[in-house]
Amino acid sequence: MIDEYVVGRPTGTAARWVHAYHGYRQLGVPPTLHLGLPSPYLTVIFTLDEPLQLLRHVDPRRSPGSYTAIVGGLHTSPALVAHDGAQSGIQVLLDPLGSRAVLGLPAAELAGIDVDATDVLGPAAGRILDQLHTATSWADRFAVLDAGLCRFPAAGHSGHPVVADAWNGLRRSRGALPVDKLASVSGCSQRYLAKIFQSELGLTPKVAGRVIRFDGARRRLLGRGGTVADTAAAAGYYDQAHLDRDFRQFAGCSPTQWLAAEFRNVQDGGAAAAER
Repeated sequence: MIDEYVVGRPTGTAARWVHAYHGYRQLGVPPTLHLGLPSPYLTVIFTLDEPLQLLRHVDPRRSPGSYTAIVGGLHTSPALVAHDGAQSGIQVLLDPLGSRAVLGLPAAELAGIDVDATDVLGPAAGRILDQLHTATSWADRFAVLDAGLCRFPAAGHSGHPVVADAWNGLRRSRGALPVDKLASVSGCSQRYLAKIFQSELGLTPKVAGRVIRFDGARRRLLGRGGTVADTAAAAGYYDQAHLDRDFRQFAGCSPTQWLAAEFRNVQDGGAAAAER
């Protein structure tokens, strides 16, 4: 049996926009299903051996598919991934403000969808995959991504500094900063902030704050243990019922149901171990 999980930290230009690389390889483990949950990052996945089997996209209107590389935007519904006992690849966690620099388009164009990486990266997706397949260590694979991802560094960050300030304010507050305070700090109206924020990132500031808070709660559930009620309080929810409502919207199940199904999954379990 093989069960590997490695966290890589980007270097060079990639370090400005990429939060982390999560490398994983499993072989001979029990088959399972994995929920790809909403998070504050755009996700780029390059597979190493077998393709990624998506049973349900974050946009459920799309048909299931098999992918060697995939790009996903910010979203509010779960994807469903089949794991038949063998799965390997690298998951790239990309700051939405870096979408222009890394992918060449604003994050809003990917909101609520996941697509074949070739549709976004073009031939570069195939070149990166080829180089990853010939690399012989996780360090070498992460170096391939450092060199291959930031194809548009001159594009800089978000198209509007107000969006960047508001997004970073939400991240620092773990999703707790109210929209009226975000607008006040930015010196604009709530309506204007919501309009330009959504046009750049694909979510309103209010929904983005909920996604950030939800992501913190589900990582805390895995990484630190404790009761669901304790997690809700620590993550900034009014009470456990408030957290339950977000889980049912973003994951389609309760926190306890999700934990029972996902705790041993390599990607989320590994992320929890890394945070510990």
